[in-house]
Amino acid sequence: MTQYIASIDQGTTSTRCMIFDHGGRVVGAAQKEHEQIFPKPGWVEHDPEELWSNTREMIAAVLAETGLTAEDIAAAGITNQRETTVVWDRKTGKPVYNAIVWQDTRTDRLCTELGGEQGSGRFREATGLPLSTYFSGPKARWILDNVDGARERAEAGELCFGTIDSWILWNLTGGLHLTDVTNASRTLLMNIETLDWDHEICGAMGIPTSMLPEIRSSSEIYGDLAVSGISPSIPVAGILGDQQAATFGQACLSEGEAKNTYGTGNFLLLNTGTTPVRSENGLLTTVCYKLGDNPAVYALEGSVAVTGALVQWLRDNLGIIQSAKDIEPLAKTVDDNGGAYIVPAFSGLFAPRWRPDARGVIAGLTRFVNKGHLARAALEATAYQTREVIEAMRADSGVELSSLKVDGGMVVNETLMQFQSDILDVPVTRPVVNETTALGAAYAAGLAVGFWKSEDDIRRNWAEDKTWQPRMDEPERERLYAGWNRAVERTYGWTDEHEDPSA
Repeated sequence: MTQYIASIDQGTTSTRCMIFDHGGRVVGAAQKEHEQIFPKPGWVEHDPEELWSNTREMIAAVLAETGLTAEDIAAAGITNQRETTVVWDRKTGKPVYNAIVWQDTRTDRLCTELGGEQGSGRFREATGLPLSTYFSGPKARWILDNVDGARERAEAGELCFGTIDSWILWNLTGGLHLTDVTNASRTLLMNIETLDWDHEICGAMGIPTSMLPEIRSSSEIYGDLAVSGISPSIPVAGILGDQQAATFGQACLSEGEAKNTYGTGNFLLLNTGTTPVRSENGLLTTVCYKLGDNPAVYALEGSVAVTGALVQWLRDNLGIIQSAKDIEPLAKTVDDNGGAYIVPAFSGLFAPRWRPDARGVIAGLTRFVNKGHLARAALEATAYQTREVIEAMRADSGVELSSLKVDGGMVVNETLMQFQSDILDVPVTRPVVNETTALGAAYAAGLAVGFWKSEDDIRRNWAEDKTWQPRMDEPERERLYAGWNRAVERTYGWTDEHEDPSA
């Protein structure tokens, strides 16, 4: 009997369930968006129960679409928006508060207080991460401090904390409280060397360790899927945070290989092998993956908060476009950006600048600039931010980028891909299977149950779809990039770092 692997991809804006065959090709997919909740400026939330309801619905939908049954599925993997935080009741499974999304900045003041005299680097040696609103630990602390009775219940052992993978797995399996090393490495609570929770940091952060899930590898059988209406059970056998999953799906399995995912934000990961590389240039040291009992593989990561979300903003907030796919035709109505730059520092600036005081600007406006120029400037902002990250990676690793593998929703935009190649002066390659995030989680699950025998099977499955070659001359490249840097400097100092974002 031919079997397949299912992948649950719970992302920032939607939930998907995809099914892959042995060649890594998509057999079926179902997808549903969920509500983005903005209670106050800088606050971003999701309803955890909506995320779980949509997950159940998409599992059933993709099986119905493909005509497959649970017997046809060898295993299921999970990939997820990583730092988004949920706290729920251990007995009832009910969340005590909405999920606080990775983009949320309400913990800015808390992070400053936690840093104290040591500043944002207080926990970097142990965790590989700066103290930032980005990560999960401060978000969980905020919930304990601000939801009535939450701290007392947590200290009594009544509450669970988890990133979205833990929340989905808990519901899929009827109560298993686990996470994998990649998601744990994004909490600011895990020691990146020992791969265990750091009790000293948990104490400093005010997080009872009884809340925390057990940390496991990225590829092993955790338990059986126990969703009503789906029988027999399917083993859940892989978990990877979304960007690590995309790295795995892109077959960046050797030291020095890198990928860039273009989604709500942009996330560039460079495989650094089995030794964590400490960044001196604003990058994150993170776990890339861990297969069963094998040693963990690490990565340097550059995280850009807003790329695809800028296109959504042009659509939803300004009404310049009717749908995301309209951005490219509009951008192509002009030859260049007309001197305009958009720096989308809606939640501050992430890597490599880490400026929580920054806010978005549109710079270089003249009467000449029209909506076509703004559309082009929005696309170009993604490429400029990627170059910043790559320059930081080069400085940390000493590795010169010879080409860039790309994936994610924005890579269908050929104007963006050409400009990315131009501004980097390297080839940019898109794979045949663009949905590498879901594919990576499928690979992790499939390896755990022997569906794929080794990493070599994954390398053989990867195939090129299209490559863009640079065609911009050096003076123009540097002129444009200098303009970008001037625009970014205009974003600094727009909020007081001691200002309470929850006020």
